[in-house]
Amino acid sequence: MEPKHRLTQFDLTNIIVGAIVGADIYIASALTAGLVGPFSIVVWMVAGVFAGIIAMVFAYCSFYVPHVGGPFAYVSAALDQFYGFLTGWSLWIAELMALPVFAIAFVLYLQSFVTLNLEGQIVVRALFIGTLTLVNIIGVKAAGRFNDVLTVVKLFPLILLILAGLLAFFTKPEAVAANYSPLLPLGFQNVAYAVVLVFWAYVGFEMGTFPASEVEKPRSTIPRAIINGMAIVGLFYILTNFVLYGLINWTVLTESKTPLVLAGTILFGTAGAAVMTIGALFSVSGSDESGMLGTSRLAYAMALDGLLPRIFARLHPRFGTPYAILILQGAIAFLLSGYGSLSELISFSVFNIAFAYLLTCIALIVLVRHQQQHLVGQRILPLIGIAICTFLLYSTTLSDKIAGTLVILAGIPLYIYFSPKEDIHHLKRLFLAEETVLLRQVEIRNRYLGNFIRLLHLAYQRILVRIRSL
Repeated sequence: MEPKHRLTQFDLTNIIVGAIVGADIYIASALTAGLVGPFSIVVWMVAGVFAGIIAMVFAYCSFYVPHVGGPFAYVSAALDQFYGFLTGWSLWIAELMALPVFAIAFVLYLQSFVTLNLEGQIVVRALFIGTLTLVNIIGVKAAGRFNDVLTVVKLFPLILLILAGLLAFFTKPEAVAANYSPLLPLGFQNVAYAVVLVFWAYVGFEMGTFPASEVEKPRSTIPRAIINGMAIVGLFYILTNFVLYGLINWTVLTESKTPLVLAGTILFGTAGAAVMTIGALFSVSGSDESGMLGTSRLAYAMALDGLLPRIFARLHPRFGTPYAILILQGAIAFLLSGYGSLSELISFSVFNIAFAYLLTCIALIVLVRHQQQHLVGQRILPLIGIAICTFLLYSTTLSDKIAGTLVILAGIPLYIYFSPKEDIHHLKRLFLAEETVLLRQVEIRNRYLGNFIRLLHLAYQRILVRIRSL
């Protein structure tokens, strides 16, 4: 059955932007200050290019395999279900590792308002994760009514920071030059690891590479939307970081756990600090809520295929949400939030993400061999993607390599135990229904920067209509 509405290039661009930009900008910026200093601005550019190339690989995979499941579906179709399982497993672990990052960041920014002792931090993390888990179990449709307001609340501080920062740079260019000099004070030894941490901020583009059957003219629309979406995200990230490193000397930034609050204080005093803190709290909450939703759906989809315990596919009798996996991942996220540091969790997450992306790049090479289509760059892009993923895997820490490899290998006995079991056909048909998939993806369009672009587009259209009516 054809969906009632096909996504245009503009729709798809919004989905990609909304899926990528969240709370990452509040977290990742200061982590690289102590690694490479002001050279971080270059790192953000490089990581954006890397992510854009792999995003194009995903786009072409979705063209050749127009099925639900993302990399899990692509790799399963190109290789076999075992490698598809390893891809989905590593991606689920990566997303699971990202959930506690937001809980830690929420506590750090909350302490700009109130000082918390260790017990208080534990309570806040528990309430934060518990509340968002409950929201996902109950359902988030009602929350969508407030999405336009929340978008402004989350974006306003960053847009204000960019505009005010650029204005300050024009009036005092010598201060900017001083903060950017020397550009690479610590040499190149930590650049690779800095790229790993920043790459995490660009993850999420795979949300825009869902089945080509849901997109108007997918052969041209998906690649263009990927390019446009990544360009918007990259510009937004680079402008924010350009202002941040121009305002604050990297040695000071290294010591700050809330870098954008520090920047807001410099530009607007205590009022600016309060505005940036509120924006951070809203953004971190929104990103973790959507992250929980996406992570649970991945595990749910694999459980429907019989590759994970059936309890992961158990739906709440009233709300129809996979409550069992939501509760489990919430508990794991809470435990990890008290164990790992931000950089350690992000780095470990990127190791698993890079492994899943590596298999996806290999999958495209196989898919292209059996097709008559001639998409631009379809043979060279996966090779470049393999090189990028190999670089990311190599650039993580030794502990990440060891732990990440062991976790991925731990998935093999799970596959051996669960794969002979039948999938849950009736739930799988419902979950994979084209209309259901379309609705899930359109929801992402209304997130964060993607929704802001949509609002600007609507305002622009209304202004044009009024001008033409005069």
